Amino acid sequence: MVDVSHKPALFREAVAAGEIRLAPATLDLIEANQIAKGNVLATARLAGIMAAKRTGELIPLCHPLPITHCEVNFTVPAGRERIEITATARITAPTGVEMEALTAVSIAALTIYDMCKAVDKGMVIGAVRLVAKRKSVPAAGEGSMSKAQ
Repeated sequence: MVDVSHKPALFREAVAAGEIRLAPATLDLIEANQIAKGNVLATARLAGIMAAKRTGELIPLCHPLPITHCEVNFTVPAGRERIEITATARITAPTGVEMEALTAVSIAALTIYDMCKAVDKGMVIGAVRLVAKRKSVPAAGEGSMSKAQ
């Protein structure tokens, strides 16, 4: 692991996004709560948050972090051909939470895939990426959001 003991604890936030492409009929089943395994988006949200909390156990050399906030949200564009997934993770620590946000998005997408695979064999997970991150002195409470490179 990288030694971060010399770095100051700062407020840090990361936002990640991704998507799962699926058939509109599958989306109809999800919205009608007709998927046999249960409420897809509620389960995927919970799975994403749980995964973010365990990122340090899943990725070798990733610092185990006591994240203070994680949220996972879903959006369906007008074309109804995909579910867009966004995750935000926050912490006050000497290292960032990008991996936690990315893990939340990835596991949320995998959960949707798992729950819907019986009705849609053509789903595709993709475009998982870091959207933004910021850091600031904790007392300030606000930092400027910067776009990820």
